[in-house]
Amino acid sequence: MSGTFVGMPVFPPPTHPAFPKAAHEAVNNPTLRGNLRHATHTIRAKRARAVAEVSDWAALREAGKRIKDHTLRHLDRYLVQLEKSVTAAGGTVHWAADAEEANRIVADLVRATGETEVVKVKSMATQEIGLNEALEAEGIRAYETDLAELIVQLGHDRPSHILVPAIHRNRGEIRDIFRREMGAWGRPAPEGLTDTPAELAEAARLHLREKFLRAKVGVSGANFMVAETGTLVVVESEGNGRMCLTLPETLISVVGIEKIVPSWQDLEVFLQTLPRSSTAERMNPYTSMWTGTTDGDGPSTFHLVLLDNGRTDTLADEVGRQALRCIRCSACLNVCPVYERAGGHAYGSVYPGPIGAILSPQLRGTQSEIDASLPYASSLCGACYEVCPVAIDIPEVLVHLRERVVEGGETVRGGNKVVLKPAKGHAAERAAMRAARWAFTHPAALRTGQRLASRTRRVHPRTLPGPGRAWSGTRDLPAVPAEPFRDWWQRTDGGRSGAK
Repeated sequence: MSGTFVGMPVFPPPTHPAFPKAAHEAVNNPTLRGNLRHATHTIRAKRARAVAEVSDWAALREAGKRIKDHTLRHLDRYLVQLEKSVTAAGGTVHWAADAEEANRIVADLVRATGETEVVKVKSMATQEIGLNEALEAEGIRAYETDLAELIVQLGHDRPSHILVPAIHRNRGEIRDIFRREMGAWGRPAPEGLTDTPAELAEAARLHLREKFLRAKVGVSGANFMVAETGTLVVVESEGNGRMCLTLPETLISVVGIEKIVPSWQDLEVFLQTLPRSSTAERMNPYTSMWTGTTDGDGPSTFHLVLLDNGRTDTLADEVGRQALRCIRCSACLNVCPVYERAGGHAYGSVYPGPIGAILSPQLRGTQSEIDASLPYASSLCGACYEVCPVAIDIPEVLVHLRERVVEGGETVRGGNKVVLKPAKGHAAERAAMRAARWAFTHPAALRTGQRLASRTRRVHPRTLPGPGRAWSGTRDLPAVPAEPFRDWWQRTDGGRSGAK
């Protein structure tokens, strides 16, 4: 391994463009669109069949929503309970306010072991904070072990889907990546490797097996944390999680504070809804659970890093907080017509698609160009809400965040103060809304304007100038009628009856 190991590129890059520009580039890539269309349609159809088998799906969905809402309302109490339970079971709990603190904690813990390599699994939270890059800066190499994450890492790429991070790659591209890169990262790809799934999976298994057997430190995330016992839960489909969670001597789990559930009874609900909504399976193939440490069984040292990184600020928003219910099933991505065409990279976040469009701007704020544009990355069709297993009303939150962007409201991290700043790129929209408000409160001016618009209708442009092209570039403006409604009303029965 050379000293240029960088793990995955940081996401978003410092110069990531706003969503419209990034999406425009993505939709002009026919290979990407073909990969996305095939994958999302396949997963969508399988999920629909799996959900249809459950007669009480609506009740499970409502139960999941209520459990999450209850937990978020009492998050402080359950987090304290979780800390006590983990500590009593032999683990150590660390609290990280932001990405920088979380990265520092993990790097210090790895350095304390004397090791310079870690294996990783179920690590969206670590991608969120850029852990791979932080560890590299400390001379520590991080190896992704999920098959799709491995493909992304070997390809010097970024994840584009919550469940299937390499959804934008086809089999031929994966074969080429394995042939080209595996040798520089460890065991090389077998000679004559083809693009058949079985051969690709076997190449990955052989490549990863030596890392599993050698690694002394594992880094994981978690799907759920059970407050009453301090148990962490990882669900996955390949078995790599079981290897990462049991073979290393030290296990470090970085988990967002919203992943907590109060009890095992509550966990039961999500172990029914998550597999069907994500992989369309009745039961998850590998469900790993661990509680602290046990002599002679699994890692001898366990650390839990509880990550905030904007979550408590999101919790303070009565409308936006429902995004914290998310169990990362990715069902919303697979039904979204925008995601299907633009792909995940256009969102500039490890959380792409509809959920990313509402979660990322709340975790990161809306100051950047990409985050200010994400609430507009939707047609508001509502398909995402219909499939969400915890009933997150994504369209409602999107509209709420659009209002925040236009008004320029910014929540100061770590406090309750709201500061209003000018919203870049929305001056014309605000001016138009003010003009409309004035016209609707002055009937005479409105009537005059309507008549003028009707009489000049033949010379009206079919598209808007300037910033308006973003809306009218793909649709014609509505045609102005030959006669305003008020004039029509006056010369018909309504007018003769004395109505104004």
